[in-house]
Amino acid sequence: MRCPKCGCQDDKVIDSRASREGSTIRRRRECLGCHFRFTTYEEIEHAGLMVIKRDGRREEFSRDKLLAGLRKACQKRPISPKAIEDLVEQIVDEITDRYDREVPGGEIGERVMAGLRAIDEVAYVRFASVYRRFQEATEFVNEVKKLEKQP
Repeated sequence: MRCPKCGCQDDKVIDSRASREGSTIRRRRECLGCHFRFTTYEEIEHAGLMVIKRDGRREEFSRDKLLAGLRKACQKRPISPKAIEDLVEQIVDEITDRYDREVPGGEIGERVMAGLRAIDEVAYVRFASVYRRFQEATEFVNEVKKLEKQP
């Protein structure tokens, strides 16, 4: 691991602990060259999981892409970064438990929408408008009306 301050590759681990319900290990490190302290995260790599896109293309699953999409939907909403991270972890756990090699993109999208609906309705509608490709305002209004009907 390179020191982010001086670039030295020699460091020592000062502290290690599980985070995000045990799916990640947080390590506190100290550079042996300049004594700068920094944090790294280690997580299980879900290698080989491919997403089957709407048009039939296959793309490697990316946790970062999922996180970026959720952040975009939740932008300027009163949603904590931890809530977004927790939703990402929940979705990743669900799809990796259920699928070994390939997951339909629709499965991921539906799980994202269900999670966002529980967290914030505006973020849900934002995501749904892109995910479901609303072409007209009436489609958008219909989705909002569905939200009003639900308890």
